[in-house]
Amino acid sequence: MPPEANVTGPNVQIADVPPAASVRLEVISKRADFLRAARAKRAGQPGFLLQARNRGDDAPPRVGFTCSKKIGNAVARNRAKRRLREIARIALSAKAQTGWDYVLVGRPTETVSRPFAQLMADLERAIAKVHT
Repeated sequence: MPPEANVTGPNVQIADVPPAASVRLEVISKRADFLRAARAKRAGQPGFLLQARNRGDDAPPRVGFTCSKKIGNAVARNRAKRRLREIARIALSAKAQTGWDYVLVGRPTETVSRPFAQLMADLERAIAKVHT
Protein backbone atom coordinates (compact mmCIF):
# COMPACT_ATOMS: atom_id res chain seq x y z
CA MET A 1 0.00 0.00 0.00
CA PRO A 2 1.48 3.38 -0.93
CA PRO A 3 2.31 5.74 1.95
CA GLU A 4 -0.16 8.34 0.71
CA ALA A 5 -3.09 5.93 1.11
CA ASN A 6 -5.28 6.17 4.18
CA VAL A 7 -4.96 3.30 6.60
CA THR A 8 -7.78 2.84 9.06
CA GLY A 9 -8.41 0.43 11.88
CA PRO A 10 -10.21 0.29 15.21
CA ASN A 11 -7.81 2.74 16.86
CA VAL A 12 -5.73 4.01 13.95
CA GLN A 13 -6.24 6.55 11.23
CA ILE A 14 -3.12 7.61 9.37
CA ALA A 15 -3.29 9.97 6.44
CA ASP A 16 -0.28 11.10 4.46
CA VAL A 17 2.47 9.53 6.54
CA PRO A 18 5.54 11.72 6.06
CA PRO A 19 8.56 10.09 4.45
CA ALA A 20 11.64 9.47 6.56
CA ALA A 21 13.77 12.58 6.95
CA SER A 22 17.40 12.87 5.97
CA VAL A 23 18.70 11.44 9.28
CA ARG A 24 19.14 7.69 9.03
CA LEU A 25 18.55 5.73 12.23
CA GLU A 26 20.71 2.73 13.01
CA VAL A 27 19.40 -0.12 15.14
CA ILE A 28 20.88 -1.00 18.54
CA SER A 29 21.57 -4.71 18.72
CA LYS A 30 24.08 -5.25 21.54
CA ARG A 31 22.88 -5.85 25.09
CA ALA A 32 25.59 -3.57 26.52
CA ASP A 33 24.19 -0.63 24.56
CA PHE A 34 20.68 -1.31 25.91
CA LEU A 35 22.08 -1.42 29.47
CA ARG A 36 23.96 1.87 28.99
CA ALA A 37 20.77 3.53 27.76
CA ALA A 38 18.87 2.16 30.77
CA ARG A 39 21.26 4.01 33.10
CA ALA A 40 20.81 7.34 31.27
CA LYS A 41 17.89 9.76 30.85
CA ARG A 42 14.31 8.48 30.95
CA ALA A 43 11.00 9.93 29.87
CA GLY A 44 7.98 7.92 30.93
CA GLN A 45 4.87 8.27 28.82
CA PRO A 46 1.52 6.46 28.99
CA GLY A 47 2.26 4.36 25.88
CA PHE A 48 5.93 3.50 26.46
CA LEU A 49 9.14 4.45 28.24
CA LEU A 50 11.87 6.30 26.33
CA GLN A 51 15.46 5.85 27.47
CA ALA A 52 18.03 8.11 25.84
CA ARG A 53 21.76 8.57 26.18
CA ASN A 54 24.30 10.86 24.59
CA ARG A 55 27.23 8.76 23.35
CA GLY A 56 29.36 11.86 22.82
CA ASP A 57 30.32 11.20 19.20
CA ASP A 58 29.16 12.39 15.79
CA ALA A 59 27.80 9.04 14.66
CA PRO A 60 24.19 8.74 13.43
CA PRO A 61 21.50 8.27 16.09
CA ARG A 62 20.59 4.72 17.01
CA VAL A 63 17.28 3.29 18.18
CA GLY A 64 16.35 0.08 19.98
CA PHE A 65 13.07 -1.55 20.93
CA THR A 66 12.20 -3.90 23.74
CA CYS A 67 8.99 -5.53 24.92
CA SER A 68 8.99 -8.01 27.79
CA LYS A 69 6.63 -10.91 28.36
CA LYS A 70 4.55 -8.58 30.54
CA ILE A 71 3.16 -7.23 27.25
CA GLY A 72 1.61 -10.60 26.46
CA ASN A 73 2.23 -13.47 24.12
CA ALA A 74 4.51 -13.31 21.07
CA VAL A 75 1.76 -11.90 18.87
CA ALA A 76 1.13 -8.97 21.26
CA ARG A 77 4.88 -8.31 21.71
CA ASN A 78 5.48 -8.27 17.96
CA ARG A 79 2.53 -5.93 17.41
CA ALA A 80 3.82 -3.59 20.13
CA LYS A 81 7.30 -3.56 18.56
CA ARG A 82 5.87 -2.89 15.09
CA ARG A 83 3.96 0.11 16.46
CA LEU A 84 7.06 1.41 18.27
CA ARG A 85 9.17 1.00 15.12
CA GLU A 86 6.68 2.99 13.08
CA ILE A 87 6.47 5.93 15.49
CA ALA A 88 10.27 5.93 15.70
CA ARG A 89 10.55 5.94 11.91
CA ILE A 90 8.25 8.95 11.66
CA ALA A 91 9.22 11.04 14.69
CA LEU A 92 12.81 10.11 15.51
CA SER A 93 14.02 10.37 11.94
CA ALA A 94 13.17 14.07 12.11
CA LYS A 95 13.95 14.90 15.75
CA ALA A 96 16.80 12.54 16.69
CA GLN A 97 20.15 14.14 17.44
CA THR A 98 23.44 12.74 16.20
CA GLY A 99 25.42 10.79 18.76
CA TRP A 100 22.36 9.69 20.77
CA ASP A 101 20.92 6.26 21.55
CA TYR A 102 17.15 5.93 22.01
CA VAL A 103 15.43 2.85 23.44
CA LEU A 104 11.64 2.51 23.41
CA VAL A 105 10.29 0.12 26.01
CA GLY A 106 6.73 -1.14 25.54
CA ARG A 107 4.17 -0.99 28.34
CA PRO A 108 1.62 -3.73 29.06
CA THR A 109 -1.75 -3.14 27.33
CA GLU A 110 -1.00 0.52 26.53
CA THR A 111 1.49 0.12 23.68
CA VAL A 112 -0.85 -2.17 21.77
CA SER A 113 -4.18 -0.50 22.56
CA ARG A 114 -3.30 3.21 22.63
CA PRO A 115 -4.36 5.14 19.50
CA PHE A 116 -1.50 5.72 17.08
CA ALA A 117 -1.84 9.52 17.14
CA GLN A 118 -1.49 9.51 20.92
CA LEU A 119 1.62 7.32 20.70
CA MET A 120 3.11 9.84 18.27
CA ALA A 121 2.31 12.72 20.63
CA ASP A 122 3.83 10.74 23.52
CA LEU A 123 7.07 10.26 21.60
CA GLU A 124 7.34 13.93 20.68
CA ARG A 125 6.85 14.92 24.36
CA ALA A 126 9.40 12.31 25.48
CA ILE A 127 12.02 13.53 22.98
CA ALA A 128 11.54 17.11 24.12
CA LYS A 129 11.90 16.00 27.75
CA VAL A 130 15.18 14.12 27.29
CA HIS A 131 16.75 16.92 25.25
CA THR A 132 16.01 19.69 27.77
